[in-house]
Amino acid sequence: MKLSRYIKIYPYPEKQGYCLLFSTKRASTILLHESVLKSIDNGNIQPQAVTTLSSLGFLMPDLNKEKKEMADLFEEADKKRRVFNAVVVMNLDCNLACSYCFEGEMKGRLYMTQTTSDDIVGFAEGYFERGRNTNFVFYGGEPLLSIELIKYISGRLKRLSEQRGLMYSFSLVTNGTLLTKKIVGELKGFGLKGARITIDGLKENHNMHRPFKSGAGTFDTIIRNIRDVCEAVKIQIGGNFSKDNYREFPLLLDYLLKEKITPDRISNVKFDPISNITSNYALPDFRDGCESINEPWLYEANQYLREEILKRGFHTPKITPSPCMMEFQDNIVVNYDGAIYKCPALIGRKGFEVGSLRAGIMDYRESHNLNSWKTERCLDCEYLPLCFGGCRFMKLERDGDIDGVDCKRPYFDATLESLIKQDIKYTLKFNDV
Repeated sequence: MKLSRYIKIYPYPEKQGYCLLFSTKRASTILLHESVLKSIDNGNIQPQAVTTLSSLGFLMPDLNKEKKEMADLFEEADKKRRVFNAVVVMNLDCNLACSYCFEGEMKGRLYMTQTTSDDIVGFAEGYFERGRNTNFVFYGGEPLLSIELIKYISGRLKRLSEQRGLMYSFSLVTNGTLLTKKIVGELKGFGLKGARITIDGLKENHNMHRPFKSGAGTFDTIIRNIRDVCEAVKIQIGGNFSKDNYREFPLLLDYLLKEKITPDRISNVKFDPISNITSNYALPDFRDGCESINEPWLYEANQYLREEILKRGFHTPKITPSPCMMEFQDNIVVNYDGAIYKCPALIGRKGFEVGSLRAGIMDYRESHNLNSWKTERCLDCEYLPLCFGGCRFMKLERDGDIDGVDCKRPYFDATLESLIKQDIKYTLKFNDV
């Protein structure tokens, strides 16, 4: 048995004689006595230790086989997946005038039609016939400006799925100003499970960056709505920080606690940097991983904010494998006009459509450079399961093409040990060997 190539080993001075192992492939953590680590190198490891370490992904019988399995990971996962996931852009209109909105020239009174909504239902029905459960994320613009169409689509899909013994559910990416208790009560019957809402710090900063079109502030409205609905549906809170203001964001967490928006009432909290997007296309509030994180100030900012979230008891995403949605066949983005994309940030970019609701999905492997990370350099990299070549959109935005990878090694070299130890300190319980 050999140590997996997809692990990191760190010193652990908190417990003498032990080291900290983290599997980037399995997101598992263990404290390992230095004598056990030496016994692995010598081939004298005890059977009980082999069993434990193998089950957690730290030991592999064949490293070449492990590399091949990693290369084939998404093809195998697609064969086993039983969920159809779609981000559905209901419109490109909004009731806010955010200072950093990246919808650019696409923004306006562009709404999905009844005909396109019928096409969505027909498209999804094909997945029901293949035994797939379905999860939609309604997005915009502001999706709740299209609430009647959301009800129409969800009502039909919920009935069709239940007739086949399957499940349909949906969530919202919303600015939160329209997410009232009444609206949530209506939408829960159609399958609403949760919503992601952006709050950019305390009132002064938030209202400066995310006002209503009238110029009035939105902060108080959003806080009231979150407080009213957070026990009815899962609420995720996000926020967009800059180099100049990220240290103010913990004050928002304190304010939430004061307003009784407590960790037990919120699904998770995650803050992201405002992306330096130069195009007219990237969408503002749905960009998990879609920013360049290889800027040195962000190393400190991300660690600092994550620590502040955790120490107040709020949940935040774990350090886990995070493949791009492009990698999975059954993950798509449907634009308001029925065009299909593989990433919200690529909507509107000529040449990156992968089909339409009526025509179906074409082969996009070459146009989207799906095999960019299937090189010896990436397959041998211990960070591969956390990266998979990084964000293709950021590669395109930075370099003008989608070829190659958006390597995140500098970021993980600088931060991963600290992030793992944050989880150990605040949330993680593990045994040692």
